[in-house]
Amino acid sequence: MFLSYLVVVISANMMLIQSHDCNDYDRLASDQSLIDMMTHCLHTCIKPAASASGVTYVRWGKKACPKGVELVYTGQVGGNSYSNKGGGVNYLCLPNDPENGQTLSRDNDQLFGAEYQTGSYHKPSKMTSNLFNKEVTCAVCYQRKRSTVLMIPGRQTCYKGWTFEYTGYIMSDYKDYSSKEYVCVDKDAEAVDNKTGDENGALFYGVKTKCGSLRCPPYTNAVDVHCVVCTK
Repeated sequence: MFLSYLVVVISANMMLIQSHDCNDYDRLASDQSLIDMMTHCLHTCIKPAASASGVTYVRWGKKACPKGVELVYTGQVGGNSYSNKGGGVNYLCLPNDPENGQTLSRDNDQLFGAEYQTGSYHKPSKMTSNLFNKEVTCAVCYQRKRSTVLMIPGRQTCYKGWTFEYTGYIMSDYKDYSSKEYVCVDKDAEAVDNKTGDENGALFYGVKTKCGSLRCPPYTNAVDVHCVVCTK
């Protein structure tokens, strides 16, 4: 609104000046200063709208990004061992082309590979059944046309105004083991390879609901938990 007003004022002043003959219009210094100030502001105050810088997110359980989204890198999931009592609690998407460090003499093993523990009792209902004891893969994705990313637990679809990226299930470590974060693992999850070594490390179990402090309805007791990743 202010800039529009400046345009009108400048235009009016210029028209007024041009409508008088130079001999009968004596422009004051204050008039010229005002015009110069407003002209300068028009060149410096009007800035193009900032474009979205893009966002990154991890697509847990997949080697590729959704169609139209740039793949930054693909890798395998790592994290702290289920049996460790301290240390990191988050899962990491580790690239397949690491730049490895030097030998560390102290005993502080914390970075292990991650395995699906999706046996018959802990597998989300519609996830493939051939992942048990296989390592978890991941992809880091760059959505160029968005400025924020949101993972919504308990839903398969995004809210109005948000763009769908992928949907899946909430997974984490087993409740009796060391604490881990919740992540949204793609419903069509795949493994790093076909190896089934049962080497443990960081573990992925399906998570189910428990009514009580969790209000049911709207939630349902003892069911797996959907999730969706959305951008805007």
